[in-house]
Amino acid sequence: MNRRSFLIGLAGLPLLAGCNDDAVAALPKPQEPGTDTVAQICGMLLSEHSGPKAQIFLRDIPDPYWFSSVRDAVAYSILPEMPKTIVAFYVNDMARATNWDRPEPGTWIEAKRATFVIGSRKKSGMDADETIPFGDEAAARRFSQDNGGRIVRLADIPADYVLASSTGEP
Repeated sequence: MNRRSFLIGLAGLPLLAGCNDDAVAALPKPQEPGTDTVAQICGMLLSEHSGPKAQIFLRDIPDPYWFSSVRDAVAYSILPEMPKTIVAFYVNDMARATNWDRPEPGTWIEAKRATFVIGSRKKSGMDADETIPFGDEAAARRFSQDNGGRIVRLADIPADYVLASSTGEP
């Protein structure tokens, strides 16, 4: 098994927490960011970035880590140096959001249940490639037809896609 496959497989292990009924009942509920919510990776305000956002809850930490792009959250979840105590990972469901710049409250979906479009012409708030989540696969297909890109599930997002810079360089 090569290192990339191992890391991607390892990244999916924490997401299995929701596989039994007891774990699902214990999942923290998604929160809504405030106007002063800061992104975990870039340290900037979420309100300064357009596009879908993400939040990750770690075991024994009551507040989520926020991400100004879904791509950053996926990268965080697979980087070997980051905590692997993820108990919940939520993303904006862009099939339900009507505002690309500011997805509305209540549009959260568990990342493992979403269908993602990667490599589309639609960029994140930092003008980088984005990982765009949809709760409805048909909506993801329509988006992909209109904006390019390919459809994948969370476990199939290539590490080199989320770990590369916006210019495509790792």
